[in-house]
Amino acid sequence: MSTDLRYGWTTGACATAATTAAYTALLTGDFPDPVEILLPKGQRPAFALARERLLPDAGYATIVKDAGDDPDVTHGALISATVWHGSPGTGVVFRAGPGVGTVTKPGLPLAVGEPAINPVPRQMIREHVARVADAHGGSGDVVVEISVDNGEEIAKHTWNPRLGILGGLSILGTTGIVVPYSCSAWIDSIRRGVDVARAAGYQHVAGCTGSTSEKVAAELYGLPEDALLDMGDFAGAVLKYIKRHPVSRLTIAGGIGKMSKLADGHLDLHSGRSQVNHELLADLTAQAGGSAELVSAVRDANTALGALHLCQEAGLPLGDLIAAGALATCRGVLAEAPVAVDIVVIDRAGVVVGRA
Repeated sequence: MSTDLRYGWTTGACATAATTAAYTALLTGDFPDPVEILLPKGQRPAFALARERLLPDAGYATIVKDAGDDPDVTHGALISATVWHGSPGTGVVFRAGPGVGTVTKPGLPLAVGEPAINPVPRQMIREHVARVADAHGGSGDVVVEISVDNGEEIAKHTWNPRLGILGGLSILGTTGIVVPYSCSAWIDSIRRGVDVARAAGYQHVAGCTGSTSEKVAAELYGLPEDALLDMGDFAGAVLKYIKRHPVSRLTIAGGIGKMSKLADGHLDLHSGRSQVNHELLADLTAQAGGSAELVSAVRDANTALGALHLCQEAGLPLGDLIAAGALATCRGVLAEAPVAVDIVVIDRAGVVVGRA
């Protein structure tokens, strides 16, 4: 990763900053702007307020989410906190305002019915409420409602609907910092997807590279949506998490190019981090009995799909051989985990061209 890329702030950090400003104003009448917070690893970022409003019995503040140079769907989102006094002895009570989701399925680190404000952001908010209370003579017994402008619409572009988080976004983050292109949110969503599927009692899940392979896996095996994992390029994330949290059966489904990378031992299938190995495809063609001319043509093919078409014309099962190689890679990662694995390889039209 380039050191020139600019880091950003998680939704959890923004919600903490908005809460800190709103509670400070509730106790003192003044909003700190910018408002400084302390992150779990000791950093002290300061956030400018986009909106502020002091009501008769509540403070309200908004922060603009800055994801830095990460292509984060929540970049630019307006994250607000409304804070009012709670009943004595209740501590911090969390509520989901407009645009923040509510948990409706078991398996997540929050109980069903709870606002989708994850454990670390909750802890950050509690700690900052306590600091503000100590500094300004408050009780620390407050209701904190977090909301996100247009959050319900933004959430449609996340895993939330599939995870059973309905009505908006989740407030996330473990460090408060967004590392550009770390893809940590996607990998975390894969893990939560496995958790939700296991909690629902599903013993067969499918890791799929995209929507076409998801449709194929669902049709082949009759899998419900919440047994389908939007794996993207992160085959390794699926395999390593299921190794630690097994299900009886795992299907890996994807296009011929990405599955050929998996057959070559790559666990990150992104085009920027792994390439199709045409020597491998040529070797597989030779093993299948392909002529010298065909082996040479496969080696020179522009894409894995082009190599597949050449082999299909010659009656050779290159797709099945790629599936077998991908299966071997998966079994190597899963090791002794009690998980049966199968591979489905498709072309761009969603036609199954290989299985193992």
